[in-house]
Amino acid sequence: MDSEQQNRFDVIVIGAGINGAGIAREAALRGLKVLLIDKDDLGSGTTATSSRLIHGGLRYLEHYEFSLVRESLRERERLLSAAPHLVKPLPLTLPIYEGHSRGPFMIRLGMIAYDVLSYDKSLPRHRMFTRSQALEAEPGLEPEGLRAAARYYDAQVDFPERLVVENVIDAVGNGAVVRTHTAVDGFIIEAGVVRGVHLVDMLTGERDSAYATVTVNVAGPWVDDVVAGFGVSSAWKRLIGGTKGSHIVVEPFPGAPEDALYIEARQDGRPYFIIPWNGLYMIGTTDIRFEGDEDRVVASEEEIAYLLKETNLAIPQADLSREDVLYTFSGLRPLPYQAEGAEGAISRKHIVKDHAPQIEGLLSVIGGKLTTYRSLAEEAVDDVYKKLGRKAPKSKTRTQSLPGAESNYDAFVEHFLGNRPSWLSEPSASWLLGIYGTRARQIVAMAADDASLRETLVEGHPAIAAVIPFAFEQEFARTLADVLLRRTMLALGEDAGLGVAEAAARVASRTQGWDDARADAELHTFRGEIALQLPKGLAQAA
Repeated sequence: MDSEQQNRFDVIVIGAGINGAGIAREAALRGLKVLLIDKDDLGSGTTATSSRLIHGGLRYLEHYEFSLVRESLRERERLLSAAPHLVKPLPLTLPIYEGHSRGPFMIRLGMIAYDVLSYDKSLPRHRMFTRSQALEAEPGLEPEGLRAAARYYDAQVDFPERLVVENVIDAVGNGAVVRTHTAVDGFIIEAGVVRGVHLVDMLTGERDSAYATVTVNVAGPWVDDVVAGFGVSSAWKRLIGGTKGSHIVVEPFPGAPEDALYIEARQDGRPYFIIPWNGLYMIGTTDIRFEGDEDRVVASEEEIAYLLKETNLAIPQADLSREDVLYTFSGLRPLPYQAEGAEGAISRKHIVKDHAPQIEGLLSVIGGKLTTYRSLAEEAVDDVYKKLGRKAPKSKTRTQSLPGAESNYDAFVEHFLGNRPSWLSEPSASWLLGIYGTRARQIVAMAADDASLRETLVEGHPAIAAVIPFAFEQEFARTLADVLLRRTMLALGEDAGLGVAEAAARVASRTQGWDDARADAELHTFRGEIALQLPKGLAQAA
């Protein structure tokens, strides 16, 4: 078989964020031969910097995007079922103060509409709180000017990076090929038709090409950069007008809510969240037009000060300062380009754009929400089949669980915890379940054959050493940063992974054959990557 035939696919997917991973899975499950590529790692862009919510988009109601809200609520329900180890119900409290743009009556109307649009949900309906009930439910709230509050339910995915990984695992299990840290270095175009891409491995420098009938550009904030690679950018209108969203992460603080708060900011009226997350609190997000380097998006000191001030206004006991910020994360929303108008008013609907007749064989995805990635993928693959001139089989992803969930997931959890080996502590078993779901048993099996992999990586954390080789050998990780940030999630703890990085590198050296130079280089690269998150520990070390 010649190299072109070996590297021939039905569809090439550029971009392995949640939307690209979802498209790869959808296409593979429907029988297409798929290549998924990303210049960085799985879920390393917008996906990793989201607010980590699976939500219906309550505020989209004010822009009359009812179909988007309905789609989001339907997909929220599917994710609660398909990934119960990753997606959990989340109660949110929305306090209503004097001077807010919407009073109790309007908020209640919105809540009723939200309930009506989610008529098939498994989550509880909303309820309204009087002022005294609101303070009883959330005693940390600023009492002055408080009129009422609403309690409603959405869902949270602590680690959307894991959603990406599991979509890719399922795609590869159904024949897809994934190549991370691999950039598109040019396009193969014949008579105005995209026939494939030239690729360069960013870690090894190796070059080759891949061929496909259809190429789908799902590069998120980098969509326009990919289009520019066709050398005809002057003939194209700008597609992406991404806005920057930043979050801060802090330890639990006085007055912190048990559930999430969804609040209208005092300074500018923009809604933001205070969310319990990963044993910490995540506060955000901002919404600012961005025109800089998409590869270096960093929370500004102004954004950090804004979020701290709003939190202290909402919860006076908090008294948070810059010193309390453990780290930040900041990313770009790949929204449709809109030169003017309020950032919050830019539509969150996605668009699957066919670039014909200028260029045939190319689709670009503009926008897309974490919550609706699966329905976006279904639509995009339907369009791929149209380009292929073939009848599209029915989607399987509407009902099929992700690899970390079984049909009777609760029974699996009970069995796993009750029958764990003597060397596996209950905290370690619970931690494995929260990250890997039913795939935790594969990690335990790996450790059963090597006693050194049963030890915890560092004292005081439940992660066992086996998760390091598992990430490389079973989950497509290629670097230490991949492992810590987007497989084991160890870099999302209070110290941003700095305390576990060297131990993880030692395990990787032993199991992956790294020499000292490679281990040192991996540690350096990891620290460089997390530096964009402004971790407190890194600043102190400097």
